[in-house]
Amino acid sequence: MTTPVLVAVAWPYASGSRHIGHLAGAYLPSDIFARQQRIIGNEVLMVSGSDVHGTPITVRADAEGVTPQDIVDRYHSEFLQQWDQLGISWDLYTTTGTSNHSEVTQQMFLSQLDKGHIDRRKSEQLFDEEAKRFLPDRYVEGTCPHCGSQDARGDQCDQCGKTYDAIELLDPRSKMSSSTPVLQETEHFYFRYSDFNQPLGSFLEAKQGWRNHVINFAMGWLREEGLLDRAITRDLDWGIKLPVDDLGEGKRIYVWYDAVIGYLSASKEWAESRGDPDRWKHWWHNPQARHVYFIGKDNIPFHVLFWPAQLMAVGKDIGGEELHLPDDVPANQYVTFKGGKASASRGVGMTIEEGLKRFQPDSLRYALAANFPEQADTEISIEEIARRVNDELVANWGNLVNRVISMTHKTCGGAVAKPGTYSEEDVSLLEFVDRSLEESAGLFESVELRSALRKGMEAAQAANRYLNATEPWKLSKTDPERAKTVLYVALSAINGIRVMLSPFLPFSSEKLNEFLGEPEGWQRIQLPVGLPIPKPEPLFEKVEI
Repeated sequence: MTTPVLVAVAWPYASGSRHIGHLAGAYLPSDIFARQQRIIGNEVLMVSGSDVHGTPITVRADAEGVTPQDIVDRYHSEFLQQWDQLGISWDLYTTTGTSNHSEVTQQMFLSQLDKGHIDRRKSEQLFDEEAKRFLPDRYVEGTCPHCGSQDARGDQCDQCGKTYDAIELLDPRSKMSSSTPVLQETEHFYFRYSDFNQPLGSFLEAKQGWRNHVINFAMGWLREEGLLDRAITRDLDWGIKLPVDDLGEGKRIYVWYDAVIGYLSASKEWAESRGDPDRWKHWWHNPQARHVYFIGKDNIPFHVLFWPAQLMAVGKDIGGEELHLPDDVPANQYVTFKGGKASASRGVGMTIEEGLKRFQPDSLRYALAANFPEQADTEISIEEIARRVNDELVANWGNLVNRVISMTHKTCGGAVAKPGTYSEEDVSLLEFVDRSLEESAGLFESVELRSALRKGMEAAQAANRYLNATEPWKLSKTDPERAKTVLYVALSAINGIRVMLSPFLPFSSEKLNEFLGEPEGWQRIQLPVGLPIPKPEPLFEKVEI
């Protein structure tokens, strides 16, 4: 029985180039997981898109003297090109700027307003007297009220990961004029997140197998202070319009509230594009479905606390059934460069564009996957990527494939030869590969992708040791029949190993698929005798730094 799996991936701000920390944090893990789920036969819907309403976009537009749409168009186009170059296998990659997303967001807003989970409140917000405007969160910097970092943003501190309201910043300064803003009264809609502290506690207590840093962070937040009500509108002219006119002009729904709704709106957009408008319900109204969210750890509160609360608050108003809550949020930790957290806004780390110029897509994918920050922050560098590629990908897997195909082509007349009786070492290798396939499948289920990759590479190492022990290049002269059996066993091992590695290495795997055939589930299938084997071509290039 197949499972409908929603692979929900963090929406990047279309405000600047993304770096390989973003790639390792959310976009590559999600693609690897989705590819494996498709191979085992599950119904995968992988969605995301460019967040076009984030205030980093308007901050950049103001700095460059262009419109926010100019910034969005530039970077959304860049993202699409890079996803294609990297082989990210979206079912839909869209934006939060579509009419569909606005409609779904407004529908959720009205439902929650009607149920009393949204109300109007007057509050004091930071106001720049020189620029004569209220300052949304990203227009303010200052000292973090929790850890004392002096370069904290107005919504969240990069240093400690805490979220807060901009008015809580110590020594705030406006990014528009560098002046000290003052407090001034304004009116906004607030989402009553405090209504959901108890339901969220029950929701999280029932979760099994979540990463410790995810569940501990979320439960710690609920126990220590609980969710506080938050303003979900801002004094802006960029963003989704309110479906009510209670507050007058100059107000928009804020990105904190609307971005996460993109997972639902993108699912509905995908269904519409297929000519089956209700198909989204197969994932969102199906208790058998599985929703897995791929994010960085700075997004944990939004996806583990805020978004489930917003879903709970809708009830059965969208589609006639309650909406599916997250089943797993395997948030990655940070990728660091020379000790500093990779950050697009602060220019720390290597951009995806730079990575693609230096490395083949599969090589970059491999090196990042081997260093995924699944349980702790991971340091990475150009030198580390090169080492991983040369010493592991090329020397182990690439070398195995090249030497076996080369010997098979020369020794067996360019086709898979009929094997003789298997020896104990032949059986041992194939059993090891099959066991590795089974173990890696379990690791994928628990989203331990780094360990799953290691299983595949360990099997490749075992196959290389087998070749070194059996020496088919010598047997071809002294015992050609035994040589054919050894090469058949080695090719059979490759046929299983490539299944384990194909989610990580789609481009090189496709070259193998051209003559070995597409994988038939998460298993090693029998190679047909007489299958043509082409002349070898190196799968990967050695990296020169």
